[in-house]
Amino acid sequence: MEATAKVTGVRITPRKARLVIDLVRGKDVSVALGILANVNKSASVVVEKLIKSAAANAINNNKMDESKLYVAAIYANDGPRLKRFRPRAKGSANSIIKRTCHITCVVKER
Repeated sequence: MEATAKVTGVRITPRKARLVIDLVRGKDVSVALGILANVNKSASVVVEKLIKSAAANAINNNKMDESKLYVAAIYANDGPRLKRFRPRAKGSANSIIKRTCHITCVVKER
C-alpha cells in the first residue's frame, strides 16, 4: 500500500528543491517533518506541506497506521519555464528564465 501527493508549478527551481528533498528521502514521516522544521530553505515549507498531505492521504484514504509511515520516494521534476526579458544597454535585452518544478511524494507503511 502506498499513498501519493503532488504539487505542480511551484515557483522554486528544481535544483534548489532537490537540496531539501534529499534530506528527507527514506526517513519516517515524523522525523522528516522535524528535519524540515529546522531547514532554512524556501523549499522546505512546500515540501513539509506535501509530506503532511501524503500522510493524510495514507491515513484517511488507505487506513494506514500513522506511526509506521515513511517517505518511500520523493522527487522534483522540471515544470514549465517562464521566459522574461530585462532591458540592457543600447536597446538590447537579456533573457531571464524563471524555472518551476513539480514535486511528488510517495508514502508507504513499514
